[in-house]
Amino acid sequence: MGNSLAISPHPEATALGNRLLAEGSSAAEAAVAMGAYLSVAMPHFCGLGGDAVWMTTDAGGRVRSLTGIGHAFAFADRISQIEQRGPRSILTSAAAVSTWAAALSLSGVSAPDLARLLGPARQAARDGIEVTPSQEFWRAMRAPESATWLGFSRYNEASTGSLLKQPALAQSLEVLMEEGLHSFYTGTLAERIRADLADIGVVVAADDLKATSCEVGDGLSLPYRNVTLHAPPLPTQGVTTLEIMGILDRLGRPETAVDNYHLMVEAVKCAFLDRQQIDDSGQAAHLPSLLLSAEHLTSRANEVDRARAREWPHVFQAADTVYFAARDQAGRCVSALQSTYFDWGSGCCLDRSGIIWHNRGASFSLKAGPNRLAPGRRPFHTLNPGIALKDGKPWLLYGTQGADGQPQTLTVLLRHCIDLDMAPAEALAAPRFLLGRTFSDSRDTLKLEPTGFEAELLEKGHDISPLSPLSPLAGQAGIIRIENDLPQGGHDPRKSL
Repeated sequence: MGNSLAISPHPEATALGNRLLAEGSSAAEAAVAMGAYLSVAMPHFCGLGGDAVWMTTDAGGRVRSLTGIGHAFAFADRISQIEQRGPRSILTSAAAVSTWAAALSLSGVSAPDLARLLGPARQAARDGIEVTPSQEFWRAMRAPESATWLGFSRYNEASTGSLLKQPALAQSLEVLMEEGLHSFYTGTLAERIRADLADIGVVVAADDLKATSCEVGDGLSLPYRNVTLHAPPLPTQGVTTLEIMGILDRLGRPETAVDNYHLMVEAVKCAFLDRQQIDDSGQAAHLPSLLLSAEHLTSRANEVDRARAREWPHVFQAADTVYFAARDQAGRCVSALQSTYFDWGSGCCLDRSGIIWHNRGASFSLKAGPNRLAPGRRPFHTLNPGIALKDGKPWLLYGTQGADGQPQTLTVLLRHCIDLDMAPAEALAAPRFLLGRTFSDSRDTLKLEPTGFEAELLEKGHDISPLSPLSPLAGQAGIIRIENDLPQGGHDPRKSL
């Protein structure tokens, strides 16, 4: 692969990305192709009807954030109850496709060959993809409720190894190839989507789709040891990941593995106490400068008891996501996440377009305060891929699936890559933790993969619920590290397939 590399959670998407890079395509082109393919091959985790957040950089270390978060529809001011699934959970536009367009434009691709980038995804949707154990797992988990989901018969009948065809989705991808990515918001596909949504009682104005955009900016950054960490801006929890690392920076390097995990867990608790303030309002605009200030980070670090764990008073949030990344021959990099929020999103597959629409609006609140639902508002977002620069150049691309678990998994990855100088494969295999409730354990405990020093953590007051080694609950992460102009990396040993 030389000096280029692509990674993703699906082997065919990864092979597609690496083939394009080998042919001289940009990191953005390879990432768009992978994102489109993953939308077909992993419909339980992502799709055209979801959101996406990207971080990009050129070879010189100019980092940009691409925040593709759909806004609340105009009818949001008439909503009196937010539901988790079904048509009434469809409250926001879907901005993933807008990030594809923004990434290509930002990389200088003014006339992208969409047939080349989206063609493999279109063919996979038309001819069929082999259903993976991951899709089977999430299909089986939701079987009791998915029988009533709209348009889900083909997914409910798909078992591991069978061929899943998505003809309507193939036609949608073909429209994007022929008309351009804007068609999702202003063209033939937009009209098809609006008709689909109206059929299930979600009346969306043309202006609601037209107004969808990807916000391009500088993002957030924080020095840590000898690198600079970059994260996406509000309303994502990128600031939370940076706050955790800033607290750890002030706590110093750990002397033992026990201390390392204790300090990581306690830093996460500190930062999560601040996370509830995050939203897209003007009132929250000051949060990054406050939470990442030297005074605040030092204050939070001083709260950490090196000998004793504090209680964990936070509610667990679930979501599912895919991480993919690419580094091209010119040194340009992409670190990206795309998601339909919950596994299978809203539980609504639109008939004409074949698109599974997301339920990210379900993360809004109807109470006065942060993250309140209102027309045009963007919800709090868990997606926060990252890029680390060393000596001003791209050094580390990283990200993970896992909602509340994302900052926690990223903390483990960054500590092991930076403080312990581990290679990507070693860092990805290191034991992870997850604070709070999960699908399988409703207790607010420290879920922990085997470390060998659980007894010492128990002595410090951690209430531990064991996870199996390399547990799927610990997130699906990916890392690319660039040393001497050569990238190395991979995706999680906690296999999603």
